Amino acid sequence: MAASFRFYAGLFLVTACTLMLQVIQTRILSVLAWYHLAFFAISMAMFGLTAGAVWVYLHRKRFTPKTFSYDLAHYSAAFALAIAVCLAVQMTLAPIVSRSFTSIWTWLELALCLAIPFFFSGVVVSLALTRSPFPVGRVYGVDLFGAAVGCLGVLLLLNCTDGPSAVLWTATAAAAAALLFSTSGLGEAPAVRPPLSGLMERRRTIFAVLGVCAFLNGLSDYGLQPLVAKGRFENGESHIFRKWNSFSRIAVYPTTRSRPYLWGPSPRFANDDTVIEQRFLNIDGDAGTVAYRFNGDLKEAEFLKSDLTNLAHYLPGRERVAVIGVGGGRDVLSAAVFGSRDITAVELNPVFVELLTERPGFADFSRLNQLKGVNFVVDEGRSWFARTERSFDLIQMSLIDTWAATGAGAFSLSENGLYTVEAWKIFLKRLTPQGVYSVSRWYSPKDPSETGRMLSLATAALLELGVAEPRQHLFLATQGNIATLIVAKEPLSASGLAALRKAVDFHGYQVLVSPDALPSEPILRPIVTARNRADLEDYTSRQTFDLTPATDDRPFFFNQLPVNKPIRALYVARKLVSHDPLLGGVRSGNLVATATLLILFLVSLALVLAAIVIPLRSAIADSGTRLVTGGTFYFLLIGIGFMTVEIGLLQRMSVFLGHPTYSLSISLFTLILATGGGSLLSDRWTPRRGWPFALWAAATGGYLMTLPHWLPAVVGTFDGAPLAVRAAVCVLVIAPAGLLMGFAFPMGMRLVAAVDARPTPWFWGINGAAGVLASVVAVGTSIALGIGATLTLGALCYFLLIPVALVGLRAPDPQPNQDGWPRSEAVAE
Repeated sequence: MAASFRFYAGLFLVTACTLMLQVIQTRILSVLAWYHLAFFAISMAMFGLTAGAVWVYLHRKRFTPKTFSYDLAHYSAAFALAIAVCLAVQMTLAPIVSRSFTSIWTWLELALCLAIPFFFSGVVVSLALTRSPFPVGRVYGVDLFGAAVGCLGVLLLLNCTDGPSAVLWTATAAAAAALLFSTSGLGEAPAVRPPLSGLMERRRTIFAVLGVCAFLNGLSDYGLQPLVAKGRFENGESHIFRKWNSFSRIAVYPTTRSRPYLWGPSPRFANDDTVIEQRFLNIDGDAGTVAYRFNGDLKEAEFLKSDLTNLAHYLPGRERVAVIGVGGGRDVLSAAVFGSRDITAVELNPVFVELLTERPGFADFSRLNQLKGVNFVVDEGRSWFARTERSFDLIQMSLIDTWAATGAGAFSLSENGLYTVEAWKIFLKRLTPQGVYSVSRWYSPKDPSETGRMLSLATAALLELGVAEPRQHLFLATQGNIATLIVAKEPLSASGLAALRKAVDFHGYQVLVSPDALPSEPILRPIVTARNRADLEDYTSRQTFDLTPATDDRPFFFNQLPVNKPIRALYVARKLVSHDPLLGGVRSGNLVATATLLILFLVSLALVLAAIVIPLRSAIADSGTRLVTGGTFYFLLIGIGFMTVEIGLLQRMSVFLGHPTYSLSISLFTLILATGGGSLLSDRWTPRRGWPFALWAAATGGYLMTLPHWLPAVVGTFDGAPLAVRAAVCVLVIAPAGLLMGFAFPMGMRLVAAVDARPTPWFWGINGAAGVLASVVAVGTSIALGIGATLTLGALCYFLLIPVALVGLRAPDPQPNQDGWPRSEAVAE
């Protein structure tokens, strides 16, 4: 096998492992903590890679072509071992937010566990690009190809094994890269060997041990698994079934014999002595659902008639029913109990459908597959309803958050495509003329803000569909801590309203909103009486909490902290910290999530200063003030601009594709290839100064600036398309942005080097540091102002490059080297 092939194969594996590890970590963080930490995994990966390249620069005299293959093999082996060791530590951490230094220290530990493996990957990639005897264009191409394959390959890996085992398989692949590098014959061992060289030279042993560990770990729940998930301890005996896939971890707990668990049990049910067998399930360690033992006799499940979430079934004529989010199957069973024989159950997660219809010991427990007229559909709910031509008498969505939103802040910083005006318009359009849409959410009598936002969302959707009096279409009832909203396509009829009133009176529920009476809650009254979107937005935006209807541009339904109004947000935060009893529940979760964002920013800032900024200060010694200032602003702007665009597109495509993992994999795949293509094209056309540079910057900023205006129409057109088509649309939207942004970094380096090549490592580090910190800023901007504002912020950064580059980086006679790229080690790194 040729030395060049072994080198390229090793580099391909390292870069593929780098991107796979990044995506897998977002999945594991979703179990340990929350979904919004996807941006934190990206941030720490960028930090680690940047720190690794900076370290190579600081030790540039140590790394020479004579020790090339040895160094690659050594640090690839370190990459593999670091992945496994850091995973083992990470599995013991409980990253929660509390008012203590311990909490900050835990987040710092987590940040280091995430970043350290990427540090070694950064060393390997930096050496490959700067010390390789092969054409740099070819090396860079293999680098990008490996990273792109890793983005998509991780989806297959996560569907074959669990998250921790997937990380161990990634480590095994990194060890295989070390073996390939060690046999490439591109150098020899240095005279003074690096630390732990004895261990790192046992590459075959490392490869074999990691492979065996990965295989065995996937066979048992007693291996390397999270010790703490969402702040709760776990062990291998706590469940009877557990399975991971690319977007969830489903756990089923042992059967219990007790009173039926209901979300909103009727007060009359308190005297019911029914005892059944049931199993509790959860998603990612938190979001709960329940499966009941069903023997085929629907009369045995009539206790479901006492649950507030099933109130809409009391309306006559509910023959065709659709359920969004099957979970343990309780809503499907409820529809059958009420007499429906045409039930469509739409579930994103195939694991749930497998448990209910195929897996022995589970399918014969619930027996839903034996009910006549039940059709299970594995698909994302919003997309399926946009695509189907069927209409339904009832569409039910009971406490469905797609990816486990809770009052602890799980979704406060994460987007959700099921709770937006655009989504609810799709659902309402799939109703028959007399059809209704039923949604159940949490309710707090002391502070009905979440209920208010749900009502605001319904009112906005009805107004968008041309309804003049939304109140005539709305019925809202509550029991305990649950509220169920019924939204009718046409005004509720007198007979339908009478049926609902009769059910409410019988079960002892409380009516909050009805067509024949104004709401008793003062905060809800102006919402249901709004006659246009402007009035609705004006009123809901002036409340203590954010009650504005969530949209695809601001799809953060569960975040009610008014972060777009800082003074009011600080007031609310102070009340929450003082444990005001009126401001608990989900609002406390909002504060926890926002505090997490702030802590992660501070942790990222500390790491960036310690590992990037401070070590590189010497690179700007003896350089001109104008060059240092102009170059710093230039690379700060492209770092912020690129990351804000990346995060904004990830958030928007998450709503479009139906899950953050799909968005992360497909969007990163496209950005990596397109940005790399732009970087390579810059070798052929480099607008160094004057109008060519201004033309490129204006084209980049212009494309990004227009995205928020035409992108909603495009994704709206393809909202009901299959996942493959939506993924293709995602690629077509992102690729031009990546291609244009790919010019920025190499052009900046050439502009700087034309004046003075010595400070280029400083600018390289500033670019990486800006990207790390901008990921946090981008999330906050999207929540406060919308995803469109985040993309606009990125566009403005590229527009600002024009004065910065033309003034701050101007040289009397800029002459690049023969190949158009400065050849100093500092610049290449």
